[in-house]
Amino acid sequence: MMAAQVTICDVGPRDGLQNEADTLPPETRAALVNRLASTGLRSIEAVSFVSAERVPQMGGAEEVVRALERRDGVVYSGLVLNEKGYERLLAAGLEAVHFTLGATETFNRRNANRSVDESVAELGRIQTDLPVSVSISVSFGCPFEGRVDPDTILRLAERCVAAGAGEIVFADTVGVGVPGQARHLVSMAKDLGLPVGVHLHNTRNTGFANAYAALEAGATVFEASVGGLGGCPFAPRATGNIATEDLVYLLHGEGVETGIDLDGLIGVAQWLEGVLGRDLPGQVYRAGAAVEG
Repeated sequence: MMAAQVTICDVGPRDGLQNEADTLPPETRAALVNRLASTGLRSIEAVSFVSAERVPQMGGAEEVVRALERRDGVVYSGLVLNEKGYERLLAAGLEAVHFTLGATETFNRRNANRSVDESVAELGRIQTDLPVSVSISVSFGCPFEGRVDPDTILRLAERCVAAGAGEIVFADTVGVGVPGQARHLVSMAKDLGLPVGVHLHNTRNTGFANAYAALEAGATVFEASVGGLGGCPFAPRATGNIATEDLVYLLHGEGVETGIDLDGLIGVAQWLEGVLGRDLPGQVYRAGAAVEG
């Protein structure tokens, strides 16, 4: 049975923009978050507290946070890789922690400059009363090590829960997954006893099929990016996330409650298209939410 209600977290201001050639100023990035919050989204990943030298597109995170127009009912989160990032998040005043680590040693060293064990230890050092969501990158396959054993991923998820995770998100960082994988991972993880979700990229045009399979398996959290922007600077050939408005169109058509104004979300994608000066990968924002006539 499908979930009657899900939470969609828009990661466009972070994952969507981190792979762009141009670095948008903090005020523009804050404007994107504010526009997204106006659509009824209850969860937005607003910034990333990582090194601006390694990911210049995410520089000035504190400035972005200061420019936010906070809305009641919206959880504003930031991505962190370690305790130092968490301390910056806490000082900035965000409401939730998004911690990420890779499922393979090679990817984690390239992304976080440490081993998987060291990342789990970093997670354990983050002692907080804030909600902590842990995303396990390359859960569906690694660009450096290939296929990843689902049992290995589940054991890593269990270790993350023991270290303080209150939510687990399986990330298809390079978009290699197929629906059977999504269904299997989510089904296995339900025994963890906490919310389970997916973060999907549409690199090989399977992202939405994977989202539907995850929904069928009981996933209640979905990360997506307005306009379908995104990619990982440390993952070769990674392309955009599934588009938030496309996902919302699919879910609403299936009778799944999101609380999101689809027309408003389309408007944000159209605005972002103007900001970036090019067509975005998403489809619903160009085709419309309904057949005309």
